[in-house]
Amino acid sequence: MTYHFKMFPLFDLSLQLNNFPMKEAKSELRKIVAFSEKEYEVFIENKKQEIVNFHLQNNPFYQELVDSKEYKNWENLPVLNKQNLQKPLQERLSKGYSTKNSYINKTSGSSGTPFIFAKDKYCHALTWASNIYRFGWYGIDFNTSCQARFYGIPMDFIGNKKERFKDFLSHRFRFSIFDLSDAVLEKILKKFKNKKFDYINGYTSSIVLFAKYLQKKNIVLTTICPSLKVCMVTSEMLFEDDKILLEKQFGVPIINEYGASELDLIAFQNKEGQWQVNSETLFIEILDENNKVVPNGNSGRIVITSLFNKAHPFIRYDIGDIGILDEKSTLQKPILKKLIGRTNDVAVLPSGKKSPGLTFYYVTKSIIEDDGKVKEFVIKQTKIDSFEIEYVSEVELNLEQIKKIKKAIELYLEPDLNFIFIRKDSLERGNRGKLKQFKSML
Repeated sequence: MTYHFKMFPLFDLSLQLNNFPMKEAKSELRKIVAFSEKEYEVFIENKKQEIVNFHLQNNPFYQELVDSKEYKNWENLPVLNKQNLQKPLQERLSKGYSTKNSYINKTSGSSGTPFIFAKDKYCHALTWASNIYRFGWYGIDFNTSCQARFYGIPMDFIGNKKERFKDFLSHRFRFSIFDLSDAVLEKILKKFKNKKFDYINGYTSSIVLFAKYLQKKNIVLTTICPSLKVCMVTSEMLFEDDKILLEKQFGVPIINEYGASELDLIAFQNKEGQWQVNSETLFIEILDENNKVVPNGNSGRIVITSLFNKAHPFIRYDIGDIGILDEKSTLQKPILKKLIGRTNDVAVLPSGKKSPGLTFYYVTKSIIEDDGKVKEFVIKQTKIDSFEIEYVSEVELNLEQIKKIKKAIELYLEPDLNFIFIRKDSLERGNRGKLKQFKSML
């Protein structure tokens, strides 16, 4: 007898068996989504006060941080940063919560400051309810839709098997992204020919590499995998020209996702093409260097409050990114206009000017990829006036390309900067397979 596991709601069932109360979480999320504007205002103020008061009464770590057990006003609450969290998890847990009755995980460390965190079971169930709700905008059902997953995977035996089992329950087929040579990309292509994938999900740079391979072979993915509906990219910047390439080579909509493992989905592209912020389980502020809220349309540090996490405080938590909320944003429907990059990815130049490292990436990218032979590249600042550009390409950059890059950088940044161009077979990725596009070594 043949069993078709796809007919069973294995994903929901696996969460329920792990004591994540999915029914209650989905029900609460439906209520929040249905609030009127006035109801939402009351909800958000109540949740902010409720979560602060809970941690002031039940979390010694947060009491010490605030230096009080009494909530006075929101603006005077300290901004929590990743350095604050560099202490054993046991010292940060709320009363009544432990590693046994909470969801425990570790951040990827892409910010350079990894740490272990906790979520209570209900909060984590809401995280999944939020994911299910947003993916549902595009007809994706975690119980039945088959995912082509471009993610890293633990290399140790137990971690690897655990992740593979999760993939099975979630109808995911995982492609290892640590080797994306042409020979491996050809194997991935064959898998798309033989399996009915509904959607692609994974790291932007890996998915872009696959699209470039398809472009080279003059293949549109939906012609060999017509079941494909949509592609969600996450964890790394999605540049506009990469999005155009992905749409062309995959033949499906490309959806931009922004999230953090310690929080939730932070923003997810809606059907109108806007990067809609998750205002159901999170409260997001854009703050200046004095921790004051900036007007919509201005850039600042992205600071996030997890409204439901009682196991561990993430209240006014500086995630380490810089972004801009759209001028059209409302309290109930904030729109992320732009994600500029990480606060620690800033280049300091000889003139004293500070510039987001991604400025170099934007300037260089448009020139370096003109001929389509450069697959990917990263930029490292080695001295105040010196940079290395490591790139993977079929051929060496020629003198004309290097002159163009230097001229563009002089125009957008400043003159007299030194660049070394290093051609490599592959670029160094983090232990999760992420590609850090700019890195300051200063």
